Amino acid sequence: MRRPRALRCGRGMHSLRVKLTLANVALLAIGIVAATAVSLMGMRHYLMDQIDAELVKTRDSIAGTGLTLRKLDSLSALSFLRDRMVPGESDEESTADTVFTAVDATGRAVSLFGVPPTAAQSDLADAVRDPHALALKADPGDISMRGAAYRVTATRLGDGTYVLMATSTEALRQGITKALKLDLAVGTLLLALLACLTLFSVRRRMRPLEDMVETSSAIAEGDLTRRVPSSRETSLEVEQLRLALNSMLHQVEAAYRTRERSAGQLRRFVADASHELRTPLSAIRGYLQLYDQGMLREPEERKRAWDRMNGEVDRMGRLVDELLTLARLDQRPELRLRNVDVSRLVRDAAEDLRAQQPDRPVTVHADGTLLVRADESGLRQVLGNLVANVRTHTPTEVPVRLRVERVDGVVRLSVRDEGPGLAAEDAARVFDRFFRAGGGAGSGLGLAIVQGVVRAHGGEVSVRTAPGEGLGVTVELPTRPKSCV
Repeated sequence: MRRPRALRCGRGMHSLRVKLTLANVALLAIGIVAATAVSLMGMRHYLMDQIDAELVKTRDSIAGTGLTLRKLDSLSALSFLRDRMVPGESDEESTADTVFTAVDATGRAVSLFGVPPTAAQSDLADAVRDPHALALKADPGDISMRGAAYRVTATRLGDGTYVLMATSTEALRQGITKALKLDLAVGTLLLALLACLTLFSVRRRMRPLEDMVETSSAIAEGDLTRRVPSSRETSLEVEQLRLALNSMLHQVEAAYRTRERSAGQLRRFVADASHELRTPLSAIRGYLQLYDQGMLREPEERKRAWDRMNGEVDRMGRLVDELLTLARLDQRPELRLRNVDVSRLVRDAAEDLRAQQPDRPVTVHADGTLLVRADESGLRQVLGNLVANVRTHTPTEVPVRLRVERVDGVVRLSVRDEGPGLAAEDAARVFDRFFRAGGGAGSGLGLAIVQGVVRAHGGEVSVRTAPGEGLGVTVELPTRPKSCV
């Protein structure tokens, strides 16, 4: 089947798959940036604290001796001080990691251990504008020297000379830069991997939704039997959506089939009604034409034609009345409910049958009073149609039994004869409108009206028959209808 256009066009930036992938990548990117920033800031803070601790320790060591510049010169035996405070010749033209220098009160670099200040020491003295203020600070400060960043602190000797100590933070900056590049490279790789995995995973998870779109498109093209197949790669919500959609599609198919069946029944009903009405109209038109042409000369012929036309008019009137009754039942009229004694109605129907056919054996089981909440005229019509069906389609010597009883909370009314009965295929259509088994007499609407009235009361009607075993019609009515429809 051709793939739906919605799926073919849904692979751009506006597709749910791409949006989910971009959302996941964006969230991971934010997480990587935040984690990298926090880790690098923590590393910088830790290493900077180590540099400051070393500077403060050296400063406090020098300040604790209480020496002056002259005493430092005379204590040249203190080689460790010389090694620390006088850089080698190879470092004079380069930027040392640690620089020590002595400055006077004006901030000018002075000779130390008889050695004139180097270029690095002079640059350090020039970078520190106020040695006195720096010496008063507890923590080292930041300076820029020869384009590099340093942490610097100072201490005051006994003779008013200041010793400046600076440590380069260039190695720290380079280390952080390398760590940042590494984090960015690893983060970019993770983002690319996440994008690929998300696209693959979302594609698998979205496959049931694509099946739903394809199924809906197939149904829109007329294939009402299609259903959304189950998938092993699905989530609970998608599975619930699949089940709900299949249930809805089943209801849509059932409603469509019901509508088609109702439309077919309506077409047959209109055709049958037209056929039934055409017969009496044709007979009346024929007699009128005979009369108009003067072919009915004898009084007996005219009387016979008049009686036939009256009979056809009566037949057509009954047919129209039955059609109107069915139309009202289809419109679900409001019932006029009251307490009705069904036993009395059964006895009345039996009496009417005895009066119309005195030779027919009639047995009635309707003793006492059996009340039901129903529309009395409707129930009388049900009994009248059932009795008329027996009277019309069975010989007068065939016995008939009428019974009414209460069983399991419902009132069961039955009318059974011992006539020829019906075949199975005829019994299946006995409630169809205008159906007459074997082309018998009547309009074929009697049992259809019975079914309509009974269902309007919330009841059910069924038949039990077989060839040679008679016909039994059973009506079950609730004592109180659930709704008046």
